[in-house]
Amino acid sequence: MTGLVFRFATVSGQRVDWRLARNCSVTPAQLGWTYLSLCLLSLGIASGFWMLGARLVMPFAWLEIVAVGIAFAMYGRHAADGERISLQGSRLVVERETAGKLERAEFDRDRVRVEPKTGDRSLIMLSAQGRSVEVGRFMRPELRAALASEIRMALRAA
Repeated sequence: MTGLVFRFATVSGQRVDWRLARNCSVTPAQLGWTYLSLCLLSLGIASGFWMLGARLVMPFAWLEIVAVGIAFAMYGRHAADGERISLQGSRLVVERETAGKLERAEFDRDRVRVEPKTGDRSLIMLSAQGRSVEVGRFMRPELRAALASEIRMALRAA
């Protein structure tokens, strides 16, 4: 792998790794602290109105907290989604994580075909031996062709 220049990959020895992850602006820990502060603020304001005699404010505050909690949980469940493609020796390993579920596929390096699914901006299809995996969903569509070319180059050079 010496002498090859990769734009998206990390090279360590004879191993080439591509890590494609969801672009998350907030980590799950930050999301938890934000949710906690929203709960305290909302319940504090609702408690103030409840003490002034507006009894219906509290149920709506709890409804708001539950709705925001559900939305945050759905976001947090997919925050760590990603794809990892590893080329080491004669094996190409593809791991996809979606909502905590890990899918893994291994291919023989010499038999892998790399091609767009339908067009240049579509997902990248890796296929061999009757199996196929789509990768690139966490990458901008206009960069997928460059990623496919980079994977092809690494497969030829390995």
